[in-house]
Amino acid sequence: MKELQTNNSDHSHRQIGLLAGAGRFPIVFAEQARQQGYSVCCLGIFGMASEELTEVCDIFHWIPLARIGRAIKLFQREDVNRIVMAGKIEKTVLFSPFRILKLLPDLRTLHMWYRYAKKDRKDDTLLLAVIKEFERDNIFFDSALDFCPELLVKHGFLTKRRPSHSQWEDIKMGWDIAKQMGQLDIGQSIVINDKAVIAVEAIEGTDRAIQRAGQLCKRGGFTVVKVAKPQQDRRFDVPTVGIKTLQTMHEAGGRVLAIESNQTIMIDQKEVADLADKLGIAIVSLNEEELTLQLAS
Repeated sequence: MKELQTNNSDHSHRQIGLLAGAGRFPIVFAEQARQQGYSVCCLGIFGMASEELTEVCDIFHWIPLARIGRAIKLFQREDVNRIVMAGKIEKTVLFSPFRILKLLPDLRTLHMWYRYAKKDRKDDTLLLAVIKEFERDNIFFDSALDFCPELLVKHGFLTKRRPSHSQWEDIKMGWDIAKQMGQLDIGQSIVINDKAVIAVEAIEGTDRAIQRAGQLCKRGGFTVVKVAKPQQDRRFDVPTVGIKTLQTMHEAGGRVLAIESNQTIMIDQKEVADLADKLGIAIVSLNEEELTLQLAS
C-alpha cells in the first residue's frame, strides 16, 4: 500500500485538505472539489478510508487514527491550511481493550484528548477537540457541503411508495425523540414500530442500530427516522444515508426511511431512490412543519 501518491504536479491553483473516513462521501467531495479547480490533499484514515481516494485526489497519504501530530505536519508540508472532514469515523475502537497499544497516539493526540475532550467523550466533544487541536497550528476546518451542497436532500417524496397513516404517526414520534437525542448528542437515528421505540442509535452507527432493530422486531415493517442535531455543526457529522442504508433496512425488515430535508446528505440520490422503489421502501424528506401538516391532513 503506497504512502504517498501524486496525481497532479500543478499546485498553482487553490488547495483544500481532506481528512477522510469511511464511505463514499469523501470520494464525492474530492471529485466535486477538483471539478471546481481545487487541488485536493487527502489524509485517509487507515483501515477506514477507501483506496479509491488514491485515484481521485491530487495528493494522498494514509494516516493512523490517533496521529494528529503527523496529520498536521503532512498538511503543513503541502502548504494546506483549509481542510474538510468527510466520511464515517469508527469510534468503537476508542473503547476496545488495550486501546493505547492499538492506537499508539502521538503527543498531539494525547494533548487533544486530555485538554479539549476531558469533560466527556460525546461525538461533538471529540470532533470539536480535533478541530481545536488543528487550529493551534492555523489549520482551519470548513464544511464539505460548501463544495457540494447538492448532496443535501430537498423536501418531498423520493419514492413511489408513501408512508401509511400509522407510519406517519411513527415518523412523528421518532422525530420528536430523535431531536431530543440529538440535543443530548447521543445519536441521530431511531427505529420505531407501532409507536414503540425498537432501537436507538448511539456509538455503533445507523446501520448497526437498524440491524439490531431487525433482531428485536422479527415481523419487520418498522420505520427509521434520521435527523440533524438541533445544534448541528456542518463541519462534521452531518446525517448521511445511501445505498448501504437501504440494503441494511431491507435485510432487517425496514419499510420507511424518514430524513430531515436540507439537513441530510444522500450519496447517489437517483440510485438510492431507484433501489428503494425496487425494494418497496418509502423514503420521505421533510421538516418539522411539513410533518405537522401531514398529520393534520
